[in-house]
Amino acid sequence: MGDSLFHSSAAPDDEYDYLIKLLALGDSNVGKTSLLYQYTDNIFNPRFTTTVGVDFRQKRLVRESRDSEGLLGPKQRLHLQLWDTAGQERYRSLCTVFLRDAMGFLLVFDLTNENSLQNCREWMNLLCQHAYCDRPDVVLVGNKFDLTSERQVSMSAANAMARELDVPYIETSAATGYQVTAAVDRLLDLVMTRIEASVTKAPYLIFFEYISAYVILGVNFLNVFVLKFIM
Repeated sequence: MGDSLFHSSAAPDDEYDYLIKLLALGDSNVGKTSLLYQYTDNIFNPRFTTTVGVDFRQKRLVRESRDSEGLLGPKQRLHLQLWDTAGQERYRSLCTVFLRDAMGFLLVFDLTNENSLQNCREWMNLLCQHAYCDRPDVVLVGNKFDLTSERQVSMSAANAMARELDVPYIETSAATGYQVTAAVDRLLDLVMTRIEASVTKAPYLIFFEYISAYVILGVNFLNVFVLKFIM
């Protein structure tokens, strides 16, 4: 596989080649919301705010890919939807609805909280039960890299978990922006590689997948609206 470069785009909302839906999941207070806000808006709010149900951010990108010989391929315009799920148990059933619709996943834990790493097994099991396939595209993210004096999870322990789950691992800081873009880019590379391989093998399947995705997306927006209203 070659390399990909992703650049921000200011193209109109209706001009894109791919609608990509990514989802962040993990325990409460690991920094999922802060991670996504840092990625889309380059801002960090030090005050912790619990996500109620689900929330989402959007961003436009242009992808430039290179093949194994270093040749530059065609540019692809991407419209990203980044879904942020609540980590609390009471919202777990709602979370599973969105797992079925997402194309890639950021499995986030807190480097200052050992339990949040161990709980990644449970999140991965939930993901594999409800995602679009048995082996979804996932990147394990160790957040709060900037809190070095409070760190509880060693690099070796995090890498061991990544090997166990068979996923890439990257450390980030939503507070400083350290490797936040790199984490999303890594996941996007996995997702786009899968999409391109699927298009090559069976284009008509991708068509029906996107039709169903839009239907599910409409249902998800309704769920969010209802949940916000009743809360």
